[in-house]
Amino acid sequence: MKLLFFIIIAYFLGSLPSGVWIGKIAKNMDIRNYGSKNSGATNAYRILGAKYGIMVLFADAFKGFLAVALASAGGLSPNALSIVALMVILGHSLSFFLAFKGGKGVATSLGVFLFLEPKVTFLLILVFVIVVCITRYISLGSIVAAGLLPILTFYFEVGKEKTNWLLILMTLILGSFVIYRHRSNIIRLLEGTENKFTL
Repeated sequence: MKLLFFIIIAYFLGSLPSGVWIGKIAKNMDIRNYGSKNSGATNAYRILGAKYGIMVLFADAFKGFLAVALASAGGLSPNALSIVALMVILGHSLSFFLAFKGGKGVATSLGVFLFLEPKVTFLLILVFVIVVCITRYISLGSIVAAGLLPILTFYFEVGKEKTNWLLILMTLILGSFVIYRHRSNIIRLLEGTENKFTL
């Protein structure tokens, strides 16, 4: 029952559509009608500007961090935390408030793994920044980071006294899901029509 309670909390937190709400409050705009039509931080940055884009990034990351932090404080096991983590990310991507649509899960995953695997997260942030600085494609940075997530998690987990195999499996599912959510970006990258990031 405790796990079910935190699963529901995680899905609810993940479902909160930060980008859509911030866009409507700040500029009376639904960012899903502009740009990439995504509700995440990257599209918010392009449509609303840097200040609000960063606000969306922090809001989406915070809800991921908060979901697993609350579950951990509630005494859930590492395996149960992995399930809660997956649920908050699914909530973001399949939001109840947006007719089961949503963002691609990158920022919310960032918050989740800042709590669960901080070493892996900081390495992935470094990789993401390097890829974006070189190519100026945020989508490519996200795809590369998603692909490396299960690899780096496996590397760090197998060195522990008790390996969390469910977490490794969860990162494999999550990495695949994030890459799948970027399938339209992959097509545009291959065609050379993907939008480049500019400050």
